[in-house]
Amino acid sequence: MKFYKTGMDIRMACRKQGFSGPTAGHAPDYIQTNVVILDKSDALDFLIFCQRNPKPCPVIEVVEAGSFEPIVSAPGADLRTDIPKYLVYENGRLVTETTDITKYSNQQMVSFLLGCSYTFEYALLNAGIPIRHIEQN
Repeated sequence: MKFYKTGMDIRMACRKQGFSGPTAGHAPDYIQTNVVILDKSDALDFLIFCQRNPKPCPVIEVVEAGSFEPIVSAPGADLRTDIPKYLVYENGRLVTETTDITKYSNQQMVSFLLGCSYTFEYALLNAGIPIRHIEQN
């Protein structure tokens, strides 16, 4: 398996359909996030939920409706194509897993980048704490 050293490396591989696996162990010096994309009508409620639950839902960035580029945390990225796998839900039901959500996107969508545990795994490994799902060289 190819090892990606930066977040941009992973995003570009995803965009070109060359990577669709877990990102654990990749880009060790970069913040990794989970992405939630919602209709604008639900965005404020979700933001309030995150603010009231900052430990499990740490907000790294909110991308405004109609934009899919996280300008602060990943300039040049496209949240519709640059993630290894998307789970698409409609009315609370999983409808598909895909590597590109362009056909599902619209100008009313707000994106949330939430902190992910993969970010601190590298620090644990450097401290000599093994992590089962990361292959150590």
